[in-house]
Order: sequence, then structure tokens, then C-alpha cells
Amino acid sequence: MKKNIVLLFSLFLVMNCFAQETKAKDAKEVETSVYYLIRHAEKNRSDKSNKDPELTKDGHNRAAYWADVFKNVKFDAVYSTEYNRTIQTAKPTADANELEIKSYHPFRLDLPKFLKDTAGKTVLIVGHSNTTPAITNRLLSKEMFESIDDSNNGNVYIVTVTGDTKTVQLLTIN
Repeated sequence: MKKNIVLLFSLFLVMNCFAQETKAKDAKEVETSVYYLIRHAEKNRSDKSNKDPELTKDGHNRAAYWADVFKNVKFDAVYSTEYNRTIQTAKPTADANELEIKSYHPFRLDLPKFLKDTAGKTVLIVGHSNTTPAITNRLLSKEMFESIDDSNNGNVYIVTVTGDTKTVQLLTIN
């Protein structure tokens, strides 16, 4: 009888440990990804024919300010379109995190691959007045945001993805 009780107790412990291990594995599989999306800082508008202008002095100051705003965020990746103004906006934050800027094309972004590549990471994405809200909408799988007014360089969209749950915060920092 004692042997049966010990055997039954041992079996109970083994099953309980197995159940806890399964729960722990399931919990580890649900990762949280956080995406910070901003528009490039103020660009030089003096030459209307220039399709790839640099940032103005105010733009460079804003780019440095973004790095200061994000100083307590540990980014795993920084993405920028291939324009001077977006790269220059991303650079201070990328440098502060010792990261190379990764290039992306907003209209050719393979979202499922991007989500897989950035799963469980904290990512900064620098884009444009039309592409930043569009990518935010794609991340959320719903149309929530329209293009940013051309005079607004201070929006930050923060999208958090945990499993199937997606949330967003929109802050304006000027």
C-alpha cells in the first residue's frame, strides 16, 4: 500500500511539473513587439525641384531631440527609407543604440516577414507624412490614421503587438 501511495504521489509530481513546463513554454512563445513610428524631421524646402533634400538646422535639432526623447528606450533595430531626411532623422537614435540603420521601402514592405523578423523586438521606423500612418495602419490591421499634416513633424505612433492583441498610442511631441 505504501508503495502505491509513493508511486501515485511521484506520478502526481511528474505530471504537475510537466504541466508547469508546458505553461512556461506557451508563455515564452507569446512575444511582445513594440514599434515606434515617426515622420522625418523638418526638411530643407528652399529648392522645390530637389526630391531628396537634407534636414534644416531645426530638423537636425529635432532628430537629436528624438534621440533624447527615446534615451530610455532600448531599440533592437532602426529602419529608415532611403531618403536623406529620414536617414538623418534616424541617425542620432541609431547611434545612441549602436545600431546600423536598416533600409526599407514603405510600399514594398513584406509585412508578414517584417513582423517575423522583428518579433519580440523594439523597433524605430522613420518614414514620411503619408507612409508613417499607412504602416501604422498595416501593423494594426485597420485604418485608423490619415496622412500627417505637412507642418507636423512631432507625431510618434507606438504600436504594441502581443500575440493577436494590438494597441496603439499617438503622441505629439513638439
